[in-house]
Amino acid sequence: MPFALLKDRALISVSGPEAEHFLQNILTTDLDALNPGEAKPGALLTPQGKILFDFLISRTDENGFLLECRADVADDFVRRLMLYRLRAKAEIAKQDQVLVTVKWNEDSTASDSDSTTHADTRFRNVAVQRSYGAASDGGDAAAWQALRIANGIAESGTDYPLGDAFPHDVLLDETGGVGFRKGCYVGQEVVSRMQHRGTARRRVLIASAQVPLPGPGTELTVAGRPVGTLGSTAGATGLAIARIDRVKAALDAGQPIMADGVTVSLAIPPFAKFGFPQDAAGVEEA
Repeated sequence: MPFALLKDRALISVSGPEAEHFLQNILTTDLDALNPGEAKPGALLTPQGKILFDFLISRTDENGFLLECRADVADDFVRRLMLYRLRAKAEIAKQDQVLVTVKWNEDSTASDSDSTTHADTRFRNVAVQRSYGAASDGGDAAAWQALRIANGIAESGTDYPLGDAFPHDVLLDETGGVGFRKGCYVGQEVVSRMQHRGTARRRVLIASAQVPLPGPGTELTVAGRPVGTLGSTAGATGLAIARIDRVKAALDAGQPIMADGVTVSLAIPPFAKFGFPQDAAGVEEA
């Protein structure tokens, strides 16, 4: 079975009798819907609704959680969680030298009692398991990136910078990373307003071309006007975050979408429920 060792990930443990109540009140993920053996996406937001930290969260036991995040921001994430903890009875710590491995297309799933292996619920059309603590040598990081791109799964770093994107921009509303029926959390008012008014205009799209795509951060333009930015790439395919109203207007007008001289096609990820606006010209400008 294919697998990849993710050397750029870290784990933060949050445990104690008030750990769930504490996390439920600050994170976008609805922990009431988090089952044992699952790893769900989520974010800690600014009060303005922008993503400060993105992660995958899973249960270790009745009073314990693991937050898997980028290794380079893990210490900052711990400090931010400490800031919000106040007097809550919860212990927060970064786990040292814990390896993260992803496997996909396995014939069997992990047991619910196995607290080190979790199903990555962001993926709808392929079974992906994340294992913590044990790893195999080698692996295929390129195949993992290609799988993530094909399924429209964006992550901070190569796909978008922290502090710049709303949860809707990176499809956390589509992948189960936002609990719209839970109580308040940091940035909740802005996110709920975007959901109820349907004002999300930037979205993750799958990019493709006839030649290899340029690298992450390359601007997407139509007639010299910016419409978005490329993220992770794997040969002639990649992820992009783009203004769907401007993309639709370009499609309607037959104008090419360019990325550093390369003509790019943009498509909505197969699992997504959103669509291109019917009247792109009538969408309010940002």
